[in-house]
Amino acid sequence: MPRTQGGESVLSRAVRIIEAFGPGDTALTVTEISRRSGLHIATASRLVEELSGFGWLQRDEDRKVRIGVRMWELASRASPTLSLREAAMPVMEDLHSIVGQHIQLGVMEGDEVLFVERLTAPGAVINYTRVAGRLPLHASSSGLLLLAYAPAAQQERIIARPLEVYTDQTISTPQQLRSALAEVRRQGFAFLAGHLHPAAAGAAVPVRDPLGEVVAALAVIVPNDAIARSRIAVLQAASAAVTRSMEYPAPPPR
Repeated sequence: MPRTQGGESVLSRAVRIIEAFGPGDTALTVTEISRRSGLHIATASRLVEELSGFGWLQRDEDRKVRIGVRMWELASRASPTLSLREAAMPVMEDLHSIVGQHIQLGVMEGDEVLFVERLTAPGAVINYTRVAGRLPLHASSSGLLLLAYAPAAQQERIIARPLEVYTDQTISTPQQLRSALAEVRRQGFAFLAGHLHPAAAGAAVPVRDPLGEVVAALAVIVPNDAIARSRIAVLQAASAAVTRSMEYPAPPPR
């Protein structure tokens, strides 16, 4: 791998270019990419041009830079969550028609929950998540559900950290988090009302692989009202359907 005079490989610098795009970024200027990546603007500009030539990035008419279609294609094709998403999407669509609010599928990625699929509707309650977006494990129903079934060492690592607070209801102390995790394991679901936004409540249930391991969280985000908790039963039925789909994959076409 060719290296620059500073000892960093060209590939490492290219990765810094790509990672300059945050969850909410659709387009960036070269100046913004240079600042976020820590690269000189001339270096950033040259690498952007090279990556655009491979289709990994693309330039708009206004010269802003976006993630290229080729990168999206490769990432979608090779995604380790592809079979999970394929199994979940038909069930999520049925669930969405019943609930009429946000339906989302999250997986553990490091010490955060990463959302790999999401369905919404006009007029649905406020929701901070998006596809390819992340949230802290302690603050969202999906994250809390996944953390409850995570290895003990990871749980203790999260418990020992400062916990970001979003509302008065957000879990904010180690004692609260430890108690919440125990409750999730006892009842088999996570329900957080007003923890990310006072107007929203989230409920999440586990999706398991054929070996019974929890691999994802299926969640609904609904208005924080008297009937919010009643959505858990239909959510559990949907999760069981996703688990069955993963256990018994459809036969290949003739």
